[in-house]
Amino acid sequence: QVQLVESGGGLVQPGGSLRLSCAASGSIFSISAMGWSRQAPGKQRESIALITSGDSTNYADSVKGRFTISRDNANNTAYLQMNNLQPEDTAVYYCYARIRKPTNISPSDYWGQGTQVTVSS
Repeated sequence: QVQLVESGGGLVQPGGSLRLSCAASGSIFSISAMGWSRQAPGKQRESIALITSGDSTNYADSVKGRFTISRDNANNTAYLQMNNLQPEDTAVYYCYARIRKPTNISPSDYWGQGTQVTVSS
């Protein structure tokens, strides 16, 4: 099985920073893309950052300039550096990966269980 494990969430004051990590493990041949989404109470799920195997990145307008996504291909790990956090950033953050297994010709999408980020004074 493929598993995504997130870490780094927690409580931070407005203006503070956090770095989230996401490690993919299991039966993996290659990872073509990794990303992050979030869901706040009463709001729709929002995709906020994506990075491809070629290190091309894409950000939602709500986080552009404040969040940075990166990846460590050797360890199948993605990171989300979050700076200048605001209360509206409070949400459960989910890791995403598009993964090709050794026995499958086509990739599949996977999501982690999520990690809570709370921004409050």
